[in-house]
Amino acid sequence: MTEALKLERRGGILEVTLDRPKANAIDAATSRAMGEAFCAIRDDPGLVCAILTGGGERFFSAGWDLKAAAAGESADSDFGAGGFGGLSELFDLNKPVIAAINGHAVGGGFELMLACDMAVAAEDAQFWLPEARLGIIADSAALRLPKRLPPVIAAELLMTGRRMEAAEALRWGLVNRVVPAADVMAAARELADEVAASAPLSLAVLKEVFTANETRSIAEGYALYRSGGLEVYERMLKSEDAQEGPRAFTEKRPPVWKGR
Repeated sequence: MTEALKLERRGGILEVTLDRPKANAIDAATSRAMGEAFCAIRDDPGLVCAILTGGGERFFSAGWDLKAAAAGESADSDFGAGGFGGLSELFDLNKPVIAAINGHAVGGGFELMLACDMAVAAEDAQFWLPEARLGIIADSAALRLPKRLPPVIAAELLMTGRRMEAAEALRWGLVNRVVPAADVMAAARELADEVAASAPLSLAVLKEVFTANETRSIAEGYALYRSGGLEVYERMLKSEDAQEGPRAFTEKRPPVWKGR
C-alpha cells in the first residue's frame, strides 16, 4: 500500500481516502494500490461496502497524473487490478462503493465517481472531462456517461470539457445528495450505514444483477433469473439470510445478517 492511500475501517464499512496533494491525481503506482484496496474489499467477508473520498477540500481527484504522463507514463501503463483507480474495470466487485465527492472531480476523477454505485457531493464541487482538449478521450466516461445522461448532454460534456456544477449533477441523477462541503463525509457515512443495514448477499446479488443486465431487455433479464445463471442470486435464495429477514420482520426485531 502507498502513503497516497489511507484506509480506515468502521465496522463493515471501509473508508478509502485518496490523499495526494495538491489535486489527488493518480499515477500508475497509486492506481495499483487502489486496485489492491478494492480487491481486498471484494474478498473480505467482514466488509459490506466502501466509501471513496479525496484528501483536502479542493479536489476529489484530478484524474490521471499528467506530470507522470509527461515523464513517460502512458495509457498502456500497468494501472493494476480494476484498471484506472482500481474501479473502472473491476466488474466483479460485489459490494457497493459510495463516492464522497469532497471537491472537484476532473477527468479520471469524474470517471471514478461514475464507477461507484452512489455519490454524495459537496455543493461547491464541479465535474468536467478535459480529455478531448488534451488530444485523448475519457475512455470510461465515454462508455458510462451516455448510459447515465441524455446522449446530447453526455456528448456535450465529453466533447467540450464543460464544467458541471453539483446542483446540475443532482438534477441529472449523477449524484444522490448535495450537501455543504463540511457535511460530505457525514452524509456519505449515513448513506453507507443505511446500505450496511441490508443483507450482504442481497447487496451482492443486486451488483450481480446490475452488471449482468446492463445490455439486456427486461424480458431477457427475467429469463436470466430463471435460468439459474446468476450464481450469487441462487445462493441468496437458499441462504439463511433469506429466512432471517422475514422471521425478524414477523418477530418485530432487527435482522441479524450472517452473509450466508
